[in-house]
Amino acid sequence: MKQILTLSLSILIVGFAFAQNTPAQNASIPKDAPIDVTVTDFKDIPLSNEIMVFRSRRNEREYQGLTNDAGKFSTRLPAGDVYDIFILGFKDSTSIDSLVIPALEGNKYYKNPFVVAYQFMPSKSFVLEDCTFDNGKATLQETSFKVLDELVAYMKRKDDDRIEIGGHTDNVGSAASNLKLSSDRAIAVKEYLVSKGVDESRILTKGYGSTKPIENNKTAEGRAANRRTEVTIL
Repeated sequence: MKQILTLSLSILIVGFAFAQNTPAQNASIPKDAPIDVTVTDFKDIPLSNEIMVFRSRRNEREYQGLTNDAGKFSTRLPAGDVYDIFILGFKDSTSIDSLVIPALEGNKYYKNPFVVAYQFMPSKSFVLEDCTFDNGKATLQETSFKVLDELVAYMKRKDDDRIEIGGHTDNVGSAASNLKLSSDRAIAVKEYLVSKGVDESRILTKGYGSTKPIENNKTAEGRAANRRTEVTIL
């Protein structure tokens, strides 16, 4: 039997496998369940290198898999537990739903896999929080290295992605100086990624200066939000 769960921006299909009996003389009875996962976008195009995590509610242990070029992976999960399911993005995760795997008794085992099929559209842009520079300069501060190393890891996992590093400023100073500063800062981020092994051909840079504010420049908080480095998946 199958249960179909409709979610916002996604569809999760969980196929419940029937437990079957195995001969009593077979001492090697699996007490876990096979899981088949498929991840696609909304046009049913497979999404490779996506990480799906199953987190046990019983002991919080996490099991994860990485989709292949067909958007698939298989794993096994201990029976008798409920698993919260997440899809990992850059620095965050999206909660999908949960999967219940009933406990097995006696000689019963799961022959057919539970099927998890998930459709979603990965985020195309994100701000590099805590990517900071010396005041008025394009010199990266040491506190930036953590988030940039996370971006390096993301780029190595998503090895087909190309990105644009966009530099943005507030409106303090001249438009020309802000445009140059934002461009230099984007280049500094690229140089850091390349120094950590990311192919430079996968990275474009662009300085936007103060032309694309996301907050009001009349407040200190707004100006701080507008001074940002943004990553766009191309």
